Amino acid sequence: MDNNKQTNVFDQIESMGHEQLMFFNDNETGLKGIIGIHNTTLGPALGGTRIWKYENEQAAINDVLRLSRGMTFKSSIIGINLGGGKAIIIDNPKAKKNEPFWRRYGKFVENLGGKYITAEDVGTNTQFMEYISMETKHVMGKPFYMGGSGDPSPVTAYGVYLGMKASQKKLTGNDSLTGKKIMVQGVGHVGQYLIELLAKENAEILIADINEDNLKSVTSNYKAEVIDVNNVYNTEMDIYAPCALGATVNDSTIDNLKCSIIAGAANNQLQDELIHGRKLKEKGILYAPDFLINAGGVVNCYTEIDGYSKEKTYGITDNIYQQTIDIFNAADNSEKGTQEVALEIAMERINSIGKIRQVR
Repeated sequence: MDNNKQTNVFDQIESMGHEQLMFFNDNETGLKGIIGIHNTTLGPALGGTRIWKYENEQAAINDVLRLSRGMTFKSSIIGINLGGGKAIIIDNPKAKKNEPFWRRYGKFVENLGGKYITAEDVGTNTQFMEYISMETKHVMGKPFYMGGSGDPSPVTAYGVYLGMKASQKKLTGNDSLTGKKIMVQGVGHVGQYLIELLAKENAEILIADINEDNLKSVTSNYKAEVIDVNNVYNTEMDIYAPCALGATVNDSTIDNLKCSIIAGAANNQLQDELIHGRKLKEKGILYAPDFLINAGGVVNCYTEIDGYSKEKTYGITDNIYQQTIDIFNAADNSEKGTQEVALEIAMERINSIGKIRQVR
């Protein structure tokens, strides 16, 4: 979607199936943002709070709608009882992102009465979740010393790693990543945990990021080749792992991509799920559905609801490997792309549970 094109918000939420869009503002702290609730059929809508500098307000609306929708499918396909939601806070350099800022945000979350549960995402951390928890119980990803699940990044990275291995297994019959040239685009928290796993398998690691500090952090700890961000799509690689922003797989990049697998942590990697999913299939590139393989983070938060358990978290996340292979196999006998097949599976669960809950 063109972020500069003004769109009727009600048309957008209707076409994407959203239940609610909440705008919030606080002049005292400089807090301004949006909470999107996509679907609560399976349970309350859980999704992280992201701080980002948006080009304009329409871009912010587009982002929260796409991200919250993705959370619905993520929770559904991994088999947990949560709906899809997301919050974005428009970055305001003048605002002090301190305790009052986050407690005020916590009040906005509390106003939704449990329909939305927030958590950590880009630009936020466990300390912020602690501040939010002072005003609402509807927050996950709190520090370990509070009985929380902590930073979800390691579990997200683990799920993506499993998705990569499942993709390699489907493609070659062997899931080893040893010697495979893997491009990790975006080496923030999740990207760095993913690189740690890849390094243990002796993969050949390529990295790209606009943040020089992130690049230095990786190269000081691992053997990795830095690729200019402008050359990512022209670089020879076996696996492309987008772990930053979404929509990097689009009309202008697909024809240039030199890989056999796409498996990354970013949300909404396909600019158009139908068109670009099928285009990848036509080109012979195996696409690991993003909302499946990056679901480890939401699983981490989900297990916190009844008392965090690392064993349960990783036990559920382990299912990503076989689920990814099952989706690949289902897509073999169809003209549909793997993302399209995964979406159908996620919607089938939502619809079937919805029918059960309608019975009184």
